[in-house]
Amino acid sequence: MKVIKTPRHLLSIADLTPWDLNRIIELAQYLKRRYYSGERVLNVLKGYTIALLFEKPSTRTRVSMELAAVQLGMYPIVLTWSETQLGRGEPIKDTARVLSRYVDLIAARVYRHENLLELARYSSVPVVNMLSDKEHPLQAIADMLTILEVKGRLKGLKLVFVGDGRSNVAHSLIIAAAMLGINMVVASPPQLSPDKDVLDKAYEFANASGARIEVVDDPQKAVEEADVVYTDVWVSMGEEEIAEKKRQLLQGYTVTKDLLARAKHDVVFMHCLPARRGEEVTDEVIEGPQSIVWLQAENRLHAQKAVLLWLLQPKIP
Repeated sequence: MKVIKTPRHLLSIADLTPWDLNRIIELAQYLKRRYYSGERVLNVLKGYTIALLFEKPSTRTRVSMELAAVQLGMYPIVLTWSETQLGRGEPIKDTARVLSRYVDLIAARVYRHENLLELARYSSVPVVNMLSDKEHPLQAIADMLTILEVKGRLKGLKLVFVGDGRSNVAHSLIIAAAMLGINMVVASPPQLSPDKDVLDKAYEFANASGARIEVVDDPQKAVEEADVVYTDVWVSMGEEEIAEKKRQLLQGYTVTKDLLARAKHDVVFMHCLPARRGEEVTDEVIEGPQSIVWLQAENRLHAQKAVLLWLLQPKIP
């Protein structure tokens, strides 16, 4: 029988301390070096099992998280919401208590962040947010790894997010940037500004790190002197009913070649994918020389291996 103890969870970037976040990024760098040296499978988590629970469809998250587990020696069990008893109305708290008796970690991709909180509340093993409507911490960690890899540093850089400022990716990026001393500007319509609680957390971290966090409505001015320009889809899964309204609000927030030209000469472009070319970004930008989106996507694998190790804390050789 498992010994039940209070686990650590990763539901929000704010669940980490700045030290934790730096440590995870360093560990991801180390794991990536070993990966490219030919050590594809490390087996440091051999004997561990992870349940990957998907309420929302996924490509990058599912493949990268399943591979991350396998490359660490874990046994992954992939479950869609509809193929479990959750799809027939079983309470989340019941599923949490059962799954955590079987597996060592639960990772979930959900529509509502409240479902994730409920899962963690009743789980006796760590729960990881693989995406909710509130945050996407795994994406933000991979993004910080990517920026560090390309720019050679994080502190003092200017990161500009253009688009829906209240999106899950924007929320996690804001907090991560504040933790690491990155100056971040969110350029979004006032109706789509980041949530107040996210900004309040970010300002707390920024006071300690020296970062500047700003929210503006002019993307043209926002990208001036930017080191990194980032965008995301305008309409997320589950927002189909308000899709047209959001598209109207976000007219003028497309990342184009002309917009990037207002940033630094060595600016890089990031997108968490999938992308709707011609909507939030033009094809020539995402396929252009300043785009690092494919490196960004790859780094999900290495960052997530680091997260699994940080949560489970085995002895790492």
